[in-house]
Amino acid sequence: MRVFVADKKYVKEDFRTQRLAKGDYENCHFEDCLFQEGFLDNQNFVECRFVNCDLTNVNIANTQFNDVVFEACKLMGIHFETCDPLLLTLQFKKCNLSLASFYEMDMPNTRFENCKLHQVDFTMTKLMACLFPECDMKGALFEGADLGRADFTSAVNFNIDPTKNNIKKAIFSQSGLIGLLKKYDIAVE
Repeated sequence: MRVFVADKKYVKEDFRTQRLAKGDYENCHFEDCLFQEGFLDNQNFVECRFVNCDLTNVNIANTQFNDVVFEACKLMGIHFETCDPLLLTLQFKKCNLSLASFYEMDMPNTRFENCKLHQVDFTMTKLMACLFPECDMKGALFEGADLGRADFTSAVNFNIDPTKNNIKKAIFSQSGLIGLLKKYDIAVE
């Protein structure tokens, strides 16, 4: 049986042992909650906010995220490509998304602000007009990605091969150009 929950605040809840009831959550706020290694599959989140939560390796298969914000959360190892793509709208602020996967996802206009994106898989991901302010992208994988109009101005440690990704009208700082030239093994002074 599915529940419908609106305008509820969850604080310091441990959903690792007692899982969140399957349902539709609208305008809910989750703060300092623990979900790691747990199950958030087959849920619907609309206009929800997760703040300082640990969602490491959580299962989000078939879950809908419509206008959902993650702030200061651990989202390590999550396979976002398993979530429901219908009405998908996400925003990340000060999150650790290391080892997460967005394989073949359609995520235009997504904002990743001041996030740790180490070894994140963006293979074949549509990231048109996405923003990556102050993101650390060490080891992030970009292959066949559509990065048109994406803003990497203040992102660091990225390695993007322009011959394997669409970077048309993407924005880079002068110091960030080295991230586009690494494959050529040249020195820029």
